[in-house]
Amino acid sequence: MNTPLIPQSRAERGYVALCILVVLCLSLGCIPSLQSYFAWLTPPVALFLGLLCAAIFGTPYAKFNSRASKQLLQWSVVGLGFGMNLQESLSSGAGGMSVTIVSVFGTLALGVLLGRLLGLERKISYLIGSGTAICGGSAIAAVGPTIDADERDMSVALGAVFVLNAIALFIFPPIGHYLELSQNSFGTWAAIAIHDTSSVVGAGAAYGDEALQTATMIKLTRALWIIPLAFVSSLIFSRGGSRVRIPWFIAYFVLAMIVNTYFLQEVSPELSRWISSLARRGMMLAMFFIGASLSWSSLRGIGAKPFVLAIVLWVIISISSLLGVFFFA
Repeated sequence: MNTPLIPQSRAERGYVALCILVVLCLSLGCIPSLQSYFAWLTPPVALFLGLLCAAIFGTPYAKFNSRASKQLLQWSVVGLGFGMNLQESLSSGAGGMSVTIVSVFGTLALGVLLGRLLGLERKISYLIGSGTAICGGSAIAAVGPTIDADERDMSVALGAVFVLNAIALFIFPPIGHYLELSQNSFGTWAAIAIHDTSSVVGAGAAYGDEALQTATMIKLTRALWIIPLAFVSSLIFSRGGSRVRIPWFIAYFVLAMIVNTYFLQEVSPELSRWISSLARRGMMLAMFFIGASLSWSSLRGIGAKPFVLAIVLWVIISISSLLGVFFFA
């Protein structure tokens, strides 16, 4: 039975009130004459408000948060496609492909090896490695059924990756500015070193429009590795009949770019900008719901060893991909 959205307890009323406030601020920020007053509402701020909401009120609507954040993020990514030029995006994304290929295989192999050294269960280390190598929760959700992972394995891997995604959204833009990375270089680095699409898009948006386009294009291209990874995983774990889930929004994102490049830019560029702006607001609302899903109880249930594995892998891929961007991109 689904949890009703009618607030009953004080925590539920507080949660709903904060949700309404965030939605109101995001809506008012769409009005051109008021945009300057809401410039402070960035993806990291939206995530922080969600984390604050979870810390104060708990997670009374955990299922709603999870579903809303997933749907909002996917449709927002599609909406961002209406603000991108296909030819320019392909050109900016091509530079990061060589680093992407090396990082995917290297991270997976390293994850399995380090997991064995830490004494972790094979499936948990494989899931964490998959999430770090490709696209966080989406990769874990796709690979999990192919290796017959149970709910505990999935929740541990998702929890460890999720926490690091939240941290990345806060620290990557300042690091990029400190190192004076170009928009294209930062977008490439964020797409490779940050797990989930949500945090990649959020970090790119916080850094700049060009960084957002580069990061989104490379990340969604990287997400296509879910397909061969799931098939290979099913063979490794002898689950040849498992069904592979392919993220549908990637195809819609590409279609949106095609429509924008060859139709909207010629007919109505204002509509293109409006859809893109609305998508950014939806993305920030998704950030809020993601933060609101993170409770202290979920953190305690992850355990130390999975966190250690996730952090070590994350640090290694962040540093190595940053060096790759400096010298090869």
